[in-house]
Amino acid sequence: MMTIIWIVIGVIAALVAVILAGLFLVLPWSRRWGATDAEVQSAMPGDELIEDPQSVTTRAITVKAPVTDLWPWLVQMGYRRGGMYSYDWIDRLLGILDRPSADRIIPEFQHLEVGDVIPMGKGTSWPVKDIVPDRSLLLDIRDKGAHITWSFLLEEIEPGSTRLILGIRSQLAVSPFLLLILPVMIPGDF
Repeated sequence: MMTIIWIVIGVIAALVAVILAGLFLVLPWSRRWGATDAEVQSAMPGDELIEDPQSVTTRAITVKAPVTDLWPWLVQMGYRRGGMYSYDWIDRLLGILDRPSADRIIPEFQHLEVGDVIPMGKGTSWPVKDIVPDRSLLLDIRDKGAHITWSFLLEEIEPGSTRLILGIRSQLAVSPFLLLILPVMIPGDF
C-alpha cells in the first residue's frame, strides 16, 4: 500500500514540476520566440484595443521571400479557406479546421477587407479590424469573456527577405473550460 502512495506522490510531483517548468521557463520563451528586443518593445497595429492585456506575445521570423509572396498566405487563412498553418491535429481537435492547411495559394481567397471575417470551424470567427495590403493585418476577436488581437506585420528587411512579426494581446476571463483547453491552445498558438 505504501508503494502505491509513493508512486502517486511521485506522479503528482512530476506533473507539478512539468507545469511549473512550462509556466516559468517555456511559456515566457515561447511568447517572444524569434523576436528581437526592439520588436518586443515596438508598438504593433491594434495595441490600443486592449490597453491592459493579461498576456502579450511577440514572435518573429525572417523569411527568404518578398513581402508580395507572403501576403497571399495571410489573407487566405481560415476554416474552409487556407487553414491556420498550425499543427493540423490541434486545429482539428479544437474544431477550428476540418482538413489540412493549404499548401498552395488559393486565388478565390485573395480578397480581404476591413469588416470581413476569417472563419473558424467552431468558435468565434476573427473579424478584420484593419488591413494594409502587403504590410499588416489586424484581427480583433471578441467573445464571451475574451478579447484577443492578432496583428501580423510584414517588413521587408532587404530585397527578397521579409520579417514576419506576429503580435498577440489578450484579456481572458478565467474559467474551468479555459484551464482545460490551455494545454492544447498554447502549443497550437506557438
